[in-house]
Amino acid sequence: MVLLKEFVDNIWVYDGEVVQWYSLPYTTRMTIVKLASGDLWIHSPAKITEALLQELHQLGKPTYLIAPNKIHHLYLPAWQQQFPEATIYAAPGLQAKRPDIRFCKDLEEQPEPEWQQDLDQLIFRGSTMMEEVVFFHKITRTLILTDLIENFPRDHFTGYQKLLAQATGILAPHGQTPLDWRLSYAFQKKLARSSLATILTWQPERIIIAHGECIQEQGTDFLRRSFRWLQPELSEVKIAEFSP
Repeated sequence: MVLLKEFVDNIWVYDGEVVQWYSLPYTTRMTIVKLASGDLWIHSPAKITEALLQELHQLGKPTYLIAPNKIHHLYLPAWQQQFPEATIYAAPGLQAKRPDIRFCKDLEEQPEPEWQQDLDQLIFRGSTMMEEVVFFHKITRTLILTDLIENFPRDHFTGYQKLLAQATGILAPHGQTPLDWRLSYAFQKKLARSSLATILTWQPERIIIAHGECIQEQGTDFLRRSFRWLQPELSEVKIAEFSP
């Protein structure tokens, strides 16, 4: 069975184990980008297994390990042990949370020189709870997100879990930022709107989502609908038209 699935040219995704988050079973997804240099850029590293390592070594050398927000850090120590020469980059606030991990530096508004040819990036500002670093693969017009949008299949949850997921707004095809995180933007929506405006200028065609269904086409339209809570005028069509 192939574990690393090619999402688009030079980008692979790996569906990791299910983890419990606030009593909900969360599927996880790691993204691997092969840079023009040939180095591998690993976004939100998943749990390491022998089978995963075998396929990974066929792609190239893991060189950059990316922790895109303060939540996605669980497996970094194992990756650091397995690949001691790799450099690890932290989302804002993560170094203070995990002093046991040897980070290279914090991620910033601009991409690092090592991957600026391939990827653009920004810090999605405005939340009092957490800031996520968002990435954009230029050639394939692929947006890479972590928790900023969650888009679980409607049959993933059952019983009270499904009701909770629906109430927090994280079910496909209308996945969006979870409710608690949306509320944390209440006092600085201007910053969040500025971040969103930049992402929209990238005009992503595809969106890789760490939790739930990815978007294979018309990614910019999906973003406009997903972020209607932040800027309702961005939604150019009625949500009812997209109901299953």
